[in-house]
Amino acid sequence: MFNYTNVEAGVRLELITVNPKHDQSFLYHSIEAGSKEEALRQMSDYVVKNNQVKNSYTVQWAQKGSGELHTSYFRARDIYGVLEKFYHGRDKGDFTIFSITLNP
Repeated sequence: MFNYTNVEAGVRLELITVNPKHDQSFLYHSIEAGSKEEALRQMSDYVVKNNQVKNSYTVQWAQKGSGELHTSYFRARDIYGVLEKFYHGRDKGDFTIFSITLNP
């Protein structure tokens, strides 16, 4: 899912992934550019390069009140990047993270 918002320098593009199993969305990446077209080009380049340069992490989590354990996968530079992507647009108090594992 692509979310565009206007910013001072042009537009901000957020690429959001949606997992149909648990119907949760997570931030994949965000970019600011002068136009929607440029943001989309930069995002495309990022997606191609991201799988080659970032670490892969596995996150086990549950939504409070649900009790159902979920597993999601993220690419990020470090654990802080994983947390930023996981909590993007949501209340931190609504979720419990049980583990974050760096994949080999």
